[in-house]
Amino acid sequence: MKTRAIVNAAVAAAALVFGATAFAAGDAAAGKQKTVMCAGCHGIPGYKTAFPSVYNVPKLGGQHAGYIVKALQGYKAGERSHPTMRAIAADLSEQDMADLAAFYSADSAKTAAK
Repeated sequence: MKTRAIVNAAVAAAALVFGATAFAAGDAAAGKQKTVMCAGCHGIPGYKTAFPSVYNVPKLGGQHAGYIVKALQGYKAGERSHPTMRAIAADLSEQDMADLAAFYSADSAKTAAK
């Protein structure tokens, strides 16, 4: 049983290391160039959408890069249900996601969204 716990811990640690590396590979400058489809909703402070239901659109500036990548991957895989986000994420590569995450998690994105 101890061996299994050690193996599980090693696998979890490796996932964290490799996951952090994947997120760190994003290029914030390239991400800024890819925000055209994001800015129409996420770039408007206090914006609410009415499709598929009325809700506040989340602010992306200052979000953790890992969260942004996982969310985009979830939309692309169909694990998240918002139809507009699923359509946008469907055309994003892993590098696009990492670049967008690098941009939105940077300090400059926090101030740009104000």
